[in-house]
Amino acid sequence: MEMRPLAPLQRARGEAAVVLGAGGVIGLRQSGCGKAILPRTHGAAEAVFLNTSGGLTSGDRLRYALDLRAGRAAGTTQAAERAYAAPHGPAEVRVDLVAGPGAALRWLPQETILYDRAALHRSTVAELAPGASLLLLEMLVLGREAMGESVRALDLLDRREVRRAGRPVLLEPLRLTGDLLDRRASALTGGCRALATLAFVAPGAEDAAEGLRAHVPGLAVSGWAVAGGDGRCVARALGPAAEVRRAMAQAAERLGGPLPLVWQREAG
Repeated sequence: MEMRPLAPLQRARGEAAVVLGAGGVIGLRQSGCGKAILPRTHGAAEAVFLNTSGGLTSGDRLRYALDLRAGRAAGTTQAAERAYAAPHGPAEVRVDLVAGPGAALRWLPQETILYDRAALHRSTVAELAPGASLLLLEMLVLGREAMGESVRALDLLDRREVRRAGRPVLLEPLRLTGDLLDRRASALTGGCRALATLAFVAPGAEDAAEGLRAHVPGLAVSGWAVAGGDGRCVARALGPAAEVRRAMAQAAERLGGPLPLVWQREAG
């Protein structure tokens, strides 16, 4: 009997792109498993992105884009993203952020949970016009501690780049592999389940560092300015997932105001 080759497994493909202005929504495009929800708010506009495929594995491709032409807005995700075992290569995620002149953009996705043997390559690129500000968060959780899960093998490439008028002003590459995670006493994770980075890029942002150190425990904070007036304030946390999430939420509120509604509902 002739054996027919197995059909290739279906892969998730998704894209969601939102364009906002001071008066509200200018454009919305979505396809495949990528969706965007625009809830009614009384303050700054919000865009909530979601992946309806339920998680990421080998060969999946997902793109989110948020373009804020003017005013204030926040982008987030409806729930934690999950990266599952990926034996046939990485899932790929691309996030494109744009903030127009004088705009204040916050990108505050909920955490990404990495399961054992996950493979995820993600790139987040932000383009800022003169006078624009950006608050950028990324939080990673290594497995679910309550379920007794452990992550022994991993392929994570997570790269964040912020540019002002085409010139790089912040670059945050992160590479995590199984070899690094095996060194439990290393300075990288020290056996902790969660790690997060919150970056604030704006004129005068360096002045926020002192306030974060004084009012948000559990953070490592640095602030600095460069020629031309651009400031950076970067806060990092490492520890149990609940503690890291709480610290990041407090820091994000202090730097950018109230959290998106999906964060508040989950916290409550």
